[in-house]
Order: sequence, then C-alpha cells, then structure tokens
Amino acid sequence: MPLVRISLLKGKPASYRRKIGDAVHQAMVETISVPAKDRFQLITEHDPEDFVFDREYLGIARSRDLVIVQITLSAGRSLYLKRSLYRAIAARLGAAVQLRPEDVWINLVETAKENWSFGNGLASYAPEEAVTA
Repeated sequence: MPLVRISLLKGKPASYRRKIGDAVHQAMVETISVPAKDRFQLITEHDPEDFVFDREYLGIARSRDLVIVQITLSAGRSLYLKRSLYRAIAARLGAAVQLRPEDVWINLVETAKENWSFGNGLASYAPEEAVTA
C-alpha cells in the first residue's frame, strides 16, 4: 500500500531513475513486507532552483546527487523495521546507482488504513460493515 515519491535533480537518464525506483521498492519488499506487486511510485526531476536542501544539515555532507524518498504507508511498523528500511534503501541505492548514503534522504508518512482507495471509489482496507455516516 505504500505511495513512494522520489525526487532528484534533473539530468539523470531514465535507466538511472528506474534503478532508483527498483531499489527502493525491493528494500520495502524485503524489510517491511510490502507485496511485490504493490508498487506505486512517482519519480520527479526538479530544476536546481526548485530542489532546495541544506548541504550540511545535522553534519551530513550532501551533494547534488541527493535523492529524497518520501513513503506514505499504513501506520504500525516498529522503529526496528523503520531503521531496517532506511539502511536497506541506502544500501540498495548505493549498489544500484553508486549513490552515497549521505545523499539518501528518507521520510515516512504514516496514515490509517482506511485512508487508502486503490480504485472503484472504495476504501480498499476498510470493511464495508465498518462504514457509518
């Protein structure tokens, strides 16, 4: 059920962007039990003036290769699983596109399961008997 938004500077080839999407998805499958076919990603490139970040926030030296990954997912995973996910994403991006761990910025946005509709105008994870006016 995750919705993944991946942001980076313009100029990388489509193959690079695809490898990033693949790496993030595989990390989610392996660490937080996302089904393999549950893949919804928006990969967006930005002009330099529209991709603003501090190159040294919290003492981390970021480069222009920074990739921002925001994952909206259902609430309930432990801190242990979240940390495992962060490490797995950084490691997989390093292996896939030689991205430095310093250039992997991740944000998780947790939401209740009833806040998802995958189509047909239905609350996909909320049983109909639970719906009241």
